[in-house]
Amino acid sequence: MADNFKPPIKTRTTEELLNIVGSPKKWNRDALYLAKYELSNRNVDTSEIDKAIQLANKKEEEEILRKVNKSYQLSDFLLKPKKTLFELLFTWELKKDGYILKAKQQRTFRIKLIVVILFVYLIKFIQEN
Repeated sequence: MADNFKPPIKTRTTEELLNIVGSPKKWNRDALYLAKYELSNRNVDTSEIDKAIQLANKKEEEEILRKVNKSYQLSDFLLKPKKTLFELLFTWELKKDGYILKAKQQRTFRIKLIVVILFVYLIKFIQEN
């Protein structure tokens, strides 16, 4: 099998190879195979490979928990108002992407924002006439 990766799998450090083997969902099948083969050539103990897999699984679980518990904060509205408002009004994938709490907040905020926007628009329309 050709090693067409940049940098080539063979030239990567043992730690990088363990990261590849530990995160098979992030890498294609060929990279995974070449990393395992190279680790075997370097006589890396299987316990180290198992540790790398456990560490990657733990990081993935922590990332899932971080997403689930992520919520909108006042600082989001103060520091990034355009981005936050755009996300509230037009993003539909929050729950699918794992942001459960943000998705719940979005449902509430979206309705309130639309009502406020319509109210402001109505006030301006009335003032012009």
